[in-house]
Amino acid sequence: MKLSTKQIAHLRGLAHNLNPVVMIGNNGLSENVIKEIELNLNAHELIKVQVAGDDRNARKAIFDDICKQTGALAIHHIGKQLVFYRPSSTIKESAKVIIPK
Repeated sequence: MKLSTKQIAHLRGLAHNLNPVVMIGNNGLSENVIKEIELNLNAHELIKVQVAGDDRNARKAIFDDICKQTGALAIHHIGKQLVFYRPSSTIKESAKVIIPK
């Protein structure tokens, strides 16, 4: 799935008021963390993840790794906050997040 810059901006705006649903600690990206991210993506479609640690390169690697392992789209990465989007179904009527054309 490919989103336009306007669609990404729309999702970033929706994510602004979200609280992180998954927090990644010093142990990094474990199998249980990926399962929790998968669960929340299926439930909410648009999620925010918080990463502990001050290493920007490590956070960027986690950001990319989550996208690869879950099939989610990388929406935003600012500081320790990561935002991901993945539609939970192909039926538009049941979509939780409505994306403009």
